[in-house]
Order: sequence, then structure tokens, then C-alpha cells
Amino acid sequence: MLFMPKRVELSQAEIRAIYAQGEEAVVTLVEKLLAQISDLTERVQKLEDQIAKNSNNSGKPPSSDGLKKPQPKSLRQASGKASGGQPGHAGETLKMVSEPDYVEIHAVESCPHCQMDLSEIEPTSYRVRQVFDLPPVTIEVTEHQAEIKACPVCCKPVEAPFPAGVTQPTQYGPRLCAQAVYLHHYHFVPLERTSEIFADFYGHSPSEGTIVNVAERLSKQVLPAVDAIKRQLTTQAPVVHLDETGMRVEGRLQWVHSASSATLTYYDVHPKRGHAAMDDIGILPNLAGLAVHDDWKPYWRYTDCAHSLCNAHHLRRLRFLVERYEQEWAEEMSQLLCEMKTAIDQACQTALPLASAQLALFEKCYDEIVASGFDLNPMPPPEPDAPQKRGRPKRTPPQNFLLHLQQRKKETLAFLYNPNIPFDNNQAERDIRMIKVKQKVSGTFRSQDGARRFCTIRSYISTVRKNGHPVLDALVDALDGHPIMPPNHTASDSYG
Repeated sequence: MLFMPKRVELSQAEIRAIYAQGEEAVVTLVEKLLAQISDLTERVQKLEDQIAKNSNNSGKPPSSDGLKKPQPKSLRQASGKASGGQPGHAGETLKMVSEPDYVEIHAVESCPHCQMDLSEIEPTSYRVRQVFDLPPVTIEVTEHQAEIKACPVCCKPVEAPFPAGVTQPTQYGPRLCAQAVYLHHYHFVPLERTSEIFADFYGHSPSEGTIVNVAERLSKQVLPAVDAIKRQLTTQAPVVHLDETGMRVEGRLQWVHSASSATLTYYDVHPKRGHAAMDDIGILPNLAGLAVHDDWKPYWRYTDCAHSLCNAHHLRRLRFLVERYEQEWAEEMSQLLCEMKTAIDQACQTALPLASAQLALFEKCYDEIVASGFDLNPMPPPEPDAPQKRGRPKRTPPQNFLLHLQQRKKETLAFLYNPNIPFDNNQAERDIRMIKVKQKVSGTFRSQDGARRFCTIRSYISTVRKNGHPVLDALVDALDGHPIMPPNHTASDSYG
């Protein structure tokens, strides 16, 4: 709750009485009024800052913008290229095939000009058009009959074994089951609508309970692959992107934590958001690589690994300081960070590191901009006789961010010195975005097991997709007992 200063309410008669008491009484009154004005001004500033924050100038998610979304202001700079396909782009279009499945001849029966009968005349040529369509699809039922024979020697019955996976009198096959999971877990189609899609496509609809049971079986089948994903992110990945987002489970707020790279994705759900969850999940406490994140405080608890900060978050915070506090240094810092990113991108294209002189110049400019920011927003000198107060000292948003840039310079500029370290944490934000889509569709998970099952299957799906495998085939392989294992994660899999 915000502090409400005590109001000073005086009648005209009371004011005159104070005036009659002399100069000291008037000075005391004015000081009291000025203190109240200062407190109210600070409170108004905080409230206006809260209202002014949105997804474009802070770390708030786009979903918090409500119906009155701000005009988009992309942080990307104009490339100068024309819109559309660029030179050298092959493009994609529907092309004719040399051997169609079916050919239909449309004959010329008569001449429309003179009505001459042409049915017996040989055609001189053909004009060809091809239509790509789907044939009617129906479910095929395969009956397995296991022979039973009587042994003539011992007279005991002998029965042939059924194929692996054929365990029930009636059951769905792996491809149909994979399609159900594909629709529900990959494209977030609700259970009821998944059943409706099967009814419309195939004339046969599995029940919602069947789809849930299939997902439970699949989550167990992909566990070896998901365990390998987690192990590789912990011990082999040179760069790991981290993020977390809220998700309602059994009507209560819980947190989905993600750890990912360019080729691996791991999700886990936990009742907590902070270090208790990170300890239980077990990736950060044992991380061998570098952690990229958004500067949330619990990440700094893990000091055995290196850290890098998301500069996309920095650019949004700098935009807020420009819009709300008219800080010229913030605009200069934004431009400098973008110049650094452009220089790194160009260096990666030429496979040459930045020259030491250029690196030194970038660092010098960074320090000068921070110094100019402190000149504009000087820190209040400590009061030697003032009692020590608990918590952080009171500072303005520009002062807080300047201190952050000063104290976290190494983590902010880490991308300058290692091409494997990204400028931002967009990889984690792209991976966590699918969790938010699921939340918008379903709203909540009805059980803790369902939430964990979803995270396990999504970890597998996201990883196989990043590695170029067709998702549906990967699900079929997993249901057959052969999940696709992630490739060994090396520095070449990362940025650079």
C-alpha cells in the first residue's frame, strides 16, 4: 500500500492566527506544506509511471496491455531493403508434377463455330491443369488373429504371440494416437474439438478420456529423450536461455520454467517462481554454460555459472526513461547498444572478431553515457548522522537503471566478446510464448499431473521441431517405443 501523507487542513481563521504568531510559525507551516506537496508529487509520479508502462517500454507482457494496446514501436531498425522476397530467394509455389495419380480427358465433341462433329478427330495437343486435393480418408481396421494349436506331443495348447503394442481386443493404432496428441498438445486444440475433428475427417471420434490416456502413455515414452534434453542443457550447452511464466493449475497460480537453446527445449512446472523452484528443477544449480536471462533477482543466486543479460529488455526500459523522464542519455544508450549489435552481426557474417580498438571505443562510449546520466541524475549524498533504514535507499527510476548499467556492465556487454552469446533473450521468449498460447486456449490445468504431462510432451515436440524432424512422425516413433533422442549439444549448435 502506498504511503498517504497526513493532510494539512486549515481554515482561514487558523491561517490568520498562525500569521499573527510571527515569522517562525509561518515558516513551520510552509515547510509542512512543502513536505506534503513533495510526498504527493512523488506519489503521483509513481502512479503515472505505472499507467504509462506497457509491453513496448517495460518488461510487461503484451497480454497486460488490455484492449487499448499502444501503437507498436518495434525496437528493430530499418534495414533499407525493399519489402517482400529478397534477391536470391528461391520462393515457394505449387508446381506441376510429371506423373499425376489420375488423368481425366475432357474431349471436344463438336465445333462451337460450325457445329461439325469432332468426336472421331484425333487431338493435336492438350492444355494441362492439375488439381491437388485429398482423397476421402477412412480409418482402416486390421484384425490380428493369433493361431492356437494343440501340440501332438504334450497335447498342450500353443498360441502365437501378438505383435508388440497389440495388447487389447480393440485399440487405436500409433498414427491415430499421434494425430490426437499432435492436435491437442502441438496445436492446442481442446479435447472436445479434437474429437470433433476426427469425426469430421474420418467418421470416427475417440473420446476425450482416450486422448488423455494416449497423452499419458506418450509422456512416459518420451521421458528418455526429455531426460537427455535436460542433461545436455545442464552440462553441455554453452549458452542456455532462461525464462518463466505464470500458469494456473487446479485454479491456483503456478509457474512454468523454461531452459532452452537453439536446438533444445525443456519445460517444467512448479508452485514457486524463485530459487526454490530453480533448485528443485536442477538445471541452474549445476549449469556448466552461460545463463541468459532478464535480470530477475533469483537468477543471480547461482554464482558458479556465467551470466548475460537481455538487451531487448534494456532497450524497452530505456524507451520508458525517454518517454517519461526525457532522459537524453537513455536515447544515446539505446543508439549505442543498437550500433554494437549491428557491428557484431557484421563481424559474424565475415567470421572475424571485432578489433580491440573498436571494443575499447564501445566501452568508452558506454562509460561516458552512464557518467552523463549520473550528471543529470546525481545520487543524493549519504547523511552521516541519519539513522540506518532497512531496504534499498529511495532512488528515481533513472538512478536505479544507471546503477544497474554501471554494476552489470560485464553482463550487459557480454555479447560483444563472444559470438556465441546473443544480444537478447528472444530464444527463451519464443519458447515461452507457446505456454501463453496454451493458457489463452485452456485457461487452466485441472490437475498437477496434466500440467507436468504437458510440459514433458512440449519439451519433446519443441526439441524435435528445432532439429528439423516432422513432429507427427516423431510422435509416432515415440508411441512405437523409439523416441527421437536429441543430438549432442556443442558450441556449433549455438549462436555465432
